[in-house]
Amino acid sequence: MKNIENREDVALLVHSFYAKIRTDTEIGPFFNDVIKDWDEHLEKLTNFWEMNLFGGRNYSGNPIEAHIEVDRNSGGVISTHEFGIWLNYWFATIDELFEGENADTLKRRARKMSTMLFLNMFNSRR
Repeated sequence: MKNIENREDVALLVHSFYAKIRTDTEIGPFFNDVIKDWDEHLEKLTNFWEMNLFGGRNYSGNPIEAHIEVDRNSGGVISTHEFGIWLNYWFATIDELFEGENADTLKRRARKMSTMLFLNMFNSRR
């Protein structure tokens, strides 16, 4: 196993992770119902996680607004349970493919990101 060293490693992680997410019976529908162009979405998410790990400015988007919209469209049913499933897949995929400081950094950042996204979604319901 190796550390996450470059964009190609981030792309492998993102593609492997979302292959699992798409087939999950609990959270897969949230993604599959919204995302129409998976190639474009995976590229955007690779940009996002690459920026989070290595810096740069290739990412454009608003993850908070995107998640609030998904939550609204699903009737406000997304809970910490679904975010927990998401995190478990993220951690498991990282552990299957990588090790080291950058892998640990992406786990910490995903944990923070999931908390922040859920709180924003929850607060938008009021």
